[in-house]
Amino acid sequence: MSAPAFIVKGTATLALALAFATAAAQSYPSRPIRIVVPFAPGGPSDLLARTVGQKMTESWGQQVIIENRTGANGIVGTELVAKSAPDGYTLLMGTPGTHGINASLFAKLPYDTVKDFAPITRLGLAPYLLVAHPSLPVRSVKDLLQLARVRPGEITWGVGGSPTQLAAELFRRSAKIDVTIVPYKGNAPAVTAVMSGEVSLVFGGIAQSMPQVRAGRLRALGVASLRRSVAAPDIPTIAESGLPGFEASAWYGLFAPGATPRAIVERLNAEVVRILRLPDVQQRLRAEAFEIPADTPQQFAAVVQAELARWAPIVKETGLRPD
Repeated sequence: MSAPAFIVKGTATLALALAFATAAAQSYPSRPIRIVVPFAPGGPSDLLARTVGQKMTESWGQQVIIENRTGANGIVGTELVAKSAPDGYTLLMGTPGTHGINASLFAKLPYDTVKDFAPITRLGLAPYLLVAHPSLPVRSVKDLLQLARVRPGEITWGVGGSPTQLAAELFRRSAKIDVTIVPYKGNAPAVTAVMSGEVSLVFGGIAQSMPQVRAGRLRALGVASLRRSVAAPDIPTIAESGLPGFEASAWYGLFAPGATPRAIVERLNAEVVRILRLPDVQQRLRAEAFEIPADTPQQFAAVVQAELARWAPIVKETGLRPD
């Protein structure tokens, strides 16, 4: 018995679509690629996009254009990519903000954080470093937990925006301690406030904080990653110092629009991972204290799901609103 005509037709259509997708991947890229950075020039997203974009231009012979589209906690640039043609020529530099926090922070987004994006790989990972003013009588996370429990509400913690505030709230919630959160307009002012003694604690970046630690202006208590940082191997993780499993890091990764053919996503992944393993690229990123995850698309997708699950209850509990 022959197959029904509609099945034959459907199978033929699918085969034709797969053939077109394969051909497109084989010829990709045949024109310039745009990487949208939804934050201002000069920041870590911008640095990573330009570092990798330059190498892509050199190896593929097609210009990679970095376009900064700022606004609304990264939503403006993220929406642009979500609604772009899924052909691999418009990509996004995403972060835990765009693909973790915003989904809980805003009542409605103009895109679906999961369905409208195809993860490619993370370019860099920057764990937060918990630092204290030297006058605070603690030298470790364990000391801090003990002090906070005998002085509830007395220890002040500076935060500079949603990511570091949520990281501080995650620490407070995980440790079951009471600290006083003090907001600042940016994390740099919050770190400066700790150095001046205005507040006692802050989650800072490793690259920015370590010079102050070495100069004695700050005291490092713990790194907020599951493994010790290559940039600060002598500093224990918070997870090994009394809060098992604690993790709060900034990461920066490439996404394509959700319906981008899998073959193009895999081609992008292979090229970016190759670039991230180049000695000169590793040297530059290590100098900025970046870890280099170089995930597979599947691993990166799992990271996004973990971020969404991590921050949703914290946002709900704190009632945090957009900056």
